[in-house]
Amino acid sequence: MTTLRAFTCDDLFRFNNINLDPLTETYGIPFYLQYLAHWPEYFIVAEAPGGELMGYSAAALILCMFTVMGKAEGSVAREEWHGHVTALSVAPEFRRLGLAAKLMELLEEISEKKGGFFVDLFVRVSNQVAVNMYKQLGYSVYRTVLEYYSASSGEPDEDAYDMRKALSRDTEKKSVIPLPHPVRPEDIE
Repeated sequence: MTTLRAFTCDDLFRFNNINLDPLTETYGIPFYLQYLAHWPEYFIVAEAPGGELMGYSAAALILCMFTVMGKAEGSVAREEWHGHVTALSVAPEFRRLGLAAKLMELLEEISEKKGGFFVDLFVRVSNQVAVNMYKQLGYSVYRTVLEYYSASSGEPDEDAYDMRKALSRDTEKKSVIPLPHPVRPEDIE
């Protein structure tokens, strides 16, 4: 049985098997520590019965061969207060078990409790497996962000989709009305 628990600093040394996936964005240790210090409620770990990490998601770094990591940000006055998924990754051997959906559900619940209007995330346009999964979870493409992801080895930078899911506070679903034109990274607040 998978166990969900609070993320600890020690987990930073246990999630390479998840983080080294080619589609997972990786960050330095100070970045993860910043999330842990500022948004600990969004930093959750999932462990397999043997203690191995299955994954994580940032907005809550969820580990256990799957993790999620995120944060709350935006303006309440402009109806932009929201939960943001910084990272979601599931180790290959734990995929197709519903772990990513469970992590996203937890992040959405936390964002609801914090009074968010929506949850958003960025995903590579080429990562159609993830795009389709998020669509199945109720997310839609809000806008395309041109050259959001930096490329390596001389390849062109890659575009991202900014995907959103409205929460109950956004009764008119204004937060998910798609923008008609793409934006550049510097245009994102």
